[in-house]
Amino acid sequence: MPDPALVSHVVATTSLTPGEAVRVIEDVIAFHAQPVEDYVRMRHAHLKAYGAKNPEIFAAIAEELGSRVVAPPELSERQLRRIVYG
Repeated sequence: MPDPALVSHVVATTSLTPGEAVRVIEDVIAFHAQPVEDYVRMRHAHLKAYGAKNPEIFAAIAEELGSRVVAPPELSERQLRRIVYG
């Protein structure tokens, strides 16, 4: 169960019910808790599916990682490639 104060805040500032707020909060927490490697692989596959090329994909992923709530250490394009391709 997420922090009750956070649930109350989300309920008070949205049109969500307490149950919906809990589900949204848990989903957001799970998204941000995923390991960096999983996030990189998921984003690479998603961007590749939409026709992006690796140089732009790795630049976008590197930028996204820096803006995460708990940002991982800065990863080079080579490190990102190793995560995706092994």
